[in-house]
Amino acid sequence: MVEHGGLDLMCLNKSYSHSSTTSSSSSEREKKIFTKLKVSLTEDYPQKNAEILSGQYGTNLLLIGVSLMLAIAHHGASVKEEHLLSFITTLMILQLTWMIWYIVSRDRQSNLQPEKDVHATTCWIRGGLTLLALLSLIMDAFRIGYFVGYRSCVSAVLGVYPIIHATHTIAQVHFLWFHIKDVIKTFETFERFGVIHAVFTNLLLWCNGVMSEAEHFLNNHKRRLSSLGYVNLTIVDMEPHCNCTTSACSMFSNSLYYLYPFNIEYHIFVSAMLFVMWKNIGRSIDLQYNRKRPATRTQGLVVGPILGLVALASTIGVLVVYIIHVEESMDTRESAIAMFYCYGIVMLVFMCSAGATGLLIYRADPMPMDTTKNPSRTLDTEILFGSSVGSWLMSWCSVVAVAASSSSPSYRWTNLMYSLLIVLEKYIQNLFIIESLYRQREDGERDDAEAAGPVPEIFSVTSSLAPPYNGIINRAYENPDKGCVTLENEQVENGQVYGTFSPRKHSAVPLHAGNNMAETPSKKRQILKNIAVFLFMCNISLWILPAFGCRPQYDNGLEQETFGFTIWTTVLNFAVPMNLFYRMHSVASLFEVFRRV
Repeated sequence: MVEHGGLDLMCLNKSYSHSSTTSSSSSEREKKIFTKLKVSLTEDYPQKNAEILSGQYGTNLLLIGVSLMLAIAHHGASVKEEHLLSFITTLMILQLTWMIWYIVSRDRQSNLQPEKDVHATTCWIRGGLTLLALLSLIMDAFRIGYFVGYRSCVSAVLGVYPIIHATHTIAQVHFLWFHIKDVIKTFETFERFGVIHAVFTNLLLWCNGVMSEAEHFLNNHKRRLSSLGYVNLTIVDMEPHCNCTTSACSMFSNSLYYLYPFNIEYHIFVSAMLFVMWKNIGRSIDLQYNRKRPATRTQGLVVGPILGLVALASTIGVLVVYIIHVEESMDTRESAIAMFYCYGIVMLVFMCSAGATGLLIYRADPMPMDTTKNPSRTLDTEILFGSSVGSWLMSWCSVVAVAASSSSPSYRWTNLMYSLLIVLEKYIQNLFIIESLYRQREDGERDDAEAAGPVPEIFSVTSSLAPPYNGIINRAYENPDKGCVTLENEQVENGQVYGTFSPRKHSAVPLHAGNNMAETPSKKRQILKNIAVFLFMCNISLWILPAFGCRPQYDNGLEQETFGFTIWTTVLNFAVPMNLFYRMHSVASLFEVFRRV
């Protein structure tokens, strides 16, 4: 019994030790699985899905604001303008809080230079946005003056909103100048939500401006129709139901709508720039991609600027004549509309010819495409296509209306030709811009040499005579006047240094040969630069006309006869803002094309 019990005890110990070993190995396996799961949840999951999470957050912010706008457009008693302005003001205050936090946290980390995306924006874009911001501040001043005149019968939100908007504009311009190129790599998930909040806050401000401007223009259109004998058109009274306490209320009210186009373009451009910053969060910058651009040369610019100035001058003349004559009798109204379509056909034919010539030059001299990752360039391409949709929809509706209409005014077939040319012109211009932005530079090797070492004038003689020296060289002693330039060539913007010492590439090209290459651009480049300048000024012209009230699509009556007043005005309320944004974005893209050629 004793021996048997001992054998049983030994077997029990063996089985216990075996089970303990099995349980320990299973527990270790579970710990490994838990560790992997913990790592995947804390590292991979936010990095992969933070964009989706923040994007959904921003989209819902925008949809809340749009819902309020649609309720206000109904002019019901439940949702009023002050409710929308309160919501937008809250969003601006949140963005201000985030921007202040971001700037303060960056200042505390002054010893750690953040990476920069030098292609995210340029000085001229920020300068243009600063000008638009100044005009927005003037509009805020007019809003404050308007509120002071009607303060006895309007909500206090109408006075708080312009003050917060002005503060938001000033802080945002500062942020654009000093931080828009930052590549964020700390608190990435939190910063994604902050940046996307700023993106959709500006988009909501853009939507609010578009809605206010469209409603104002639609009311003016209804007044014109009423004066011509049309009835059953409800005109919404935009003025408060009390007397103004100052003599400048009407001046403030009328001036606001001349400044709306600039405020609208400011917010949509800022949202695009902030979207590029959002895409850059956590990104590793390629050194080859992050090189500074060479200086822009303006030799041989004659034909493009002259034709562009002629187009701009004729645009101003057409705008003035159209606005004056469209308010008069039916005969002068038809002649004004016919004049606009004839002017548009001539302008679009020249633009199509210029863009096609540029594409033929590119086809005759094929170059490999630049496939490096560039969020700013990718966004430019997507915006060009996306914003073209509104104008294309409006053009094809006009084509259907011309073909189906029973009436035959004098401008019927010119409207058809104009609409078809709008489609063709955008098609060709988009191809030209994208081809120019994605083509590799022909002088890439010379740019590489400039980035790798000092200018050829310094070493044009000694490099071919003296052997390279691998020791420490006092560059300031060798060339005290260009010491800063030599050090700057080893850095990217704002002092970001990538690497330490590297062997310099000395150029054996004679001095006069390098200068001749730089000073005598080819005829092909001169033609492309003139094309870019001409298209640049033509797009400015085609932005000015609808921005300041020249919109024959409202006045010609053909589309309204085919689609009805409600459907056609809905199409225009969608298409006209998209077309305005397309023209202004094309202006920015064509200037970039001009710099790259």
